[in-house]
Amino acid sequence: MTDAAASVPVRRLSDWDAAELHTLVEDYGSPLYVLDLERVRENYRRLETAFPDAEILYAVKANALGDVLSTLHEAGAGLECASAGEVQRALEAGAAGSEIHYTAVNPPARDLDWIVDAWADEPELTVTAGSTDTIDRLEERGYDGRLCLRVNPGIGAGHHEKVKTGAAAKFGVPAERAVDVLADAADRGFDVVGIHAHVGSGVSSDQLEAHREFVARMGDLARDVSEALRASDSRTGSEATREAREAVGGLEFVDVGGGFGVPYREDEEPLDLESVAEATREALGAVDADLTIEPGRYFVADAGVLLTEVNTVKEARETTVTGVDAGMTTLLRPAMYDAYHPIRNLTAETAGDGSSDRDATDAAGREIVPQTVAGPICESGDVFCAERELPASERADILAIGNAGAYGYEMANQYNTRPRPASIVLADGQARLARRRETVTDVTRPEREARGVSDTSSDARRDRSERLDDGAGRNDP
Repeated sequence: MTDAAASVPVRRLSDWDAAELHTLVEDYGSPLYVLDLERVRENYRRLETAFPDAEILYAVKANALGDVLSTLHEAGAGLECASAGEVQRALEAGAAGSEIHYTAVNPPARDLDWIVDAWADEPELTVTAGSTDTIDRLEERGYDGRLCLRVNPGIGAGHHEKVKTGAAAKFGVPAERAVDVLADAADRGFDVVGIHAHVGSGVSSDQLEAHREFVARMGDLARDVSEALRASDSRTGSEATREAREAVGGLEFVDVGGGFGVPYREDEEPLDLESVAEATREALGAVDADLTIEPGRYFVADAGVLLTEVNTVKEARETTVTGVDAGMTTLLRPAMYDAYHPIRNLTAETAGDGSSDRDATDAAGREIVPQTVAGPICESGDVFCAERELPASERADILAIGNAGAYGYEMANQYNTRPRPASIVLADGQARLARRRETVTDVTRPEREARGVSDTSSDARRDRSERLDDGAGRNDP
């Protein structure tokens, strides 16, 4: 097992073995997600070393694969869930209710119904509410268990405007209202245990000042909550109200979220985790509560790659277009966030002598040329990169797209009736299938079931469907 101090702070795409990845496509088809569980463990141990006194939760939304959840739970992480479905996954991975936080935004009724039912069996489950309306809805369902309040501190950070949650009105109760909301919740019988906020996703080293200010505000709020609720003798109201306020005065935890960024570009330096941890503790200050953090991306991003096959090479007017079988339905981040992901041509590298000198030509002697790598979706935004300098691509080449372990498969979809890809995990020196490739039959099954049709309506159609399903993920001859 790799020692936390010895493990590298970031795994670059160039660190993956090209020949081994190429073999995985031969065995499992393309597109293909690959996740290294040992790297997930290394990342957890590094974070645990930097935050030895904090409660560490994994933000399941980054990658909800069951193998990821069980790996991190076994390593010691709790699980932070954004939906009832993620809570179900967490329980199936072996987590107890006491190790799970349900942190939903505008939760659907069916989610709250499911959560309250689960709470009956797991009374130590913590529910985080981001509005007084959600608290009311919980009370209407008979919930009076562990309650955490998500607050809006008015400051955000992150890799893109769409993920800067700390100041967005959608998230949390304005911090200045938190004391009154918590006092009211305690008066109504809830077991108030914490406050929570999340500054944003993918916070980089140059945004640490915003992170520090955000944590400082959370520390100030925690002290204000304790002081205000314990000073019940100076408040008006019934004796029961004063007792409730005093009872909630001691928060169990202050959850400052996650958002720890990872470097996607080859020349970006990794986050100085020790400095982040020290700054977090200093900014929080003295509080009579535990520190809780809930990273997601940090654990899994560099533990995963997406493998995709080249099917088309086209000389356009101003660029060379390299068409691949993965697209925005497979990895949405470039289209949604203009996100950068490193790319390697594995075939070009493994076809030669293994040399790493690729300044002018690759190992197979191919010229390095600017390319636009694009998927098969009928959208102009379906591109992974534009004018990226890569070895000249050929049909049937295998490309690797790095840092695909976070928000990759989780954001995959079936647009254009395209089945989602397979996922394999690397564990104990072996590769194994963790999630099979979907088929078109999988995509259309809910419609057929709604119509009461068990299969396609004719032998010819059934034969064509089977051929399409059987061919999913196979390379051109």
